[in-house]
Amino acid sequence: MKRIEDKVAIVYGDGSIGGAIARSFSREGAKVFWAGRTMSKLREVAEEVLDSGGFIETATVDALNEKGVDQHLLDVIAKAGKIDISFNAVGVSENGAPDVPLIELSLEKFFRPISIYAQSHFITARAAARQMVKQGFGVILMHTPNASRISPPFVGGLVPAWAAMEALCRSLSVECGPNGVRTVCLLTTSIPETPLINEVWHLRAKSRGVTFEQIHTTIENMTHRKRLTTLKELTDAAVFAASDEGSAITGTIFNLTAGMIVN
Repeated sequence: MKRIEDKVAIVYGDGSIGGAIARSFSREGAKVFWAGRTMSKLREVAEEVLDSGGFIETATVDALNEKGVDQHLLDVIAKAGKIDISFNAVGVSENGAPDVPLIELSLEKFFRPISIYAQSHFITARAAARQMVKQGFGVILMHTPNASRISPPFVGGLVPAWAAMEALCRSLSVECGPNGVRTVCLLTTSIPETPLINEVWHLRAKSRGVTFEQIHTTIENMTHRKRLTTLKELTDAAVFAASDEGSAITGTIFNLTAGMIVN
């Protein structure tokens, strides 16, 4: 029996994490409706899923567009009759982290990642929660990196942006939990397999006069097992949290940092 057999999942974000989540959810039996801004990226992964016998439908949706998100969810409900899982994997490019001290940062650059992360997650979570409250069940998933708890220097508004997502997760659980809605934030280290992290580390290494390998090793050594979270570890945890096996998990942080953060 697959862990999320016949569940209906909406995944937002056409990056590497969104694609990995879409593949994993489909592999575990879910009907996946994958939304992003770039159809070519969505189509590539969708073809893989369909070739392997999974169910996936794609749609061009901007997670910052309230009407677009709401209409897409209504379309999913019309086709599938429910929504069991909502996962927002929308991210911000390195342009959101200007690599300068806060005291030299403009208000616009500081607020950009806060605005994008907070707005997109509120819009998608609100759309899902409205339907989930009506039907009496559902899981809303988010993903933040360790920087939400361990603040590195020179990353602008990214740290408060990720912290706001974790707070939103708790607030949604408090308000919607009595109606059967769970919210879980998956907390990982940096995931080197993702292009964004690769880009970030190369830029950080260049600005600090060190090698990419030195940056990687330094961050790895901050974990207990001296190894960073993998994409598979994130997707496996997402499947578990979304499944009935994870029914007691809500309003909390699912810690996948391998000891980098110890609660």
